[in-house]
Amino acid sequence: MTKEIRERLQRYGIRAKKGLGQNFLVDSNYIDKILRAAQLKEGAVVVEIGPGPATLTPFLAEAVGTSGKVIAIEVDSALQELLSDLARQYKQVEIHWQDALQVDYDAVTKPYLPADESFALVANLPYYITTPIIMHLLEGKFNYSHLVVMVQKEVAERIVSPPGNKSYGALSVAVQYYCQAEIVTTVPPGAFVPAPKVSSAVLRLQRRAVAPVELIDERLFFQIVRAAFNQRRKTLLNALSALEHNISKAELATMLTRLEIDPVRRGETLTLAEFARIANALVEERKKVLKLEK
Repeated sequence: MTKEIRERLQRYGIRAKKGLGQNFLVDSNYIDKILRAAQLKEGAVVVEIGPGPATLTPFLAEAVGTSGKVIAIEVDSALQELLSDLARQYKQVEIHWQDALQVDYDAVTKPYLPADESFALVANLPYYITTPIIMHLLEGKFNYSHLVVMVQKEVAERIVSPPGNKSYGALSVAVQYYCQAEIVTTVPPGAFVPAPKVSSAVLRLQRRAVAPVELIDERLFFQIVRAAFNQRRKTLLNALSALEHNISKAELATMLTRLEIDPVRRGETLTLAEFARIANALVEERKKVLKLEK
């Protein structure tokens, strides 16, 4: 596969662009693992972010068959000839020349999805925009069933990290709120052309049918999470005191104690359920303050 991809790159005059974070996967062993993790059936609709020199795209096309659809999102116009040739070969492949952060994934997939069906998404994400793309997909609440994404190994470990681990942070909480996350496999630098300086990992993110915690105000929940991790060395009480919540620091400490959460703990020790309890209690405290002000 490596030789084939190198020849393809040479034939089309394509070079990986450092500015776009391009590292092309060429090891067929890891391509097989991605395909197995994607669990695509004939007739499925799958979005591929960053097809590059089409190392994975033909296999996605074969997996969904002529009754399915592969929607490839690519920003590098230098790949236009190569990918256009591929789309002529596989009629089920459709290329969208867009920035992945600007795509409305529901709009591009809806014409091909049967009623009550969702799309899958596969991506070899550039390291420098991994988190923005993942958050765009999750916060956009698009109609996906699962995501299979290649990311830097360190980022994958952060995403699946449990509370109390030094890797645990706001990204861990956000992804675990929206999805069940698992590392499918780690991928060495030698599986890519050109080889990156660090190892990668394939993540499978299965969308949760029901949120793991009940929230009164989802936006406030994430504000609290961000505040708790913005300065990791701060105690929870000090971190949350910086939020505009109309209650004093003493009242906040009392609230946390009532929730059986020690105010001197740090954000990295809190579970999703504990963050949710704080957010919901803060909504109720705000309501009390508003009533008193009236």
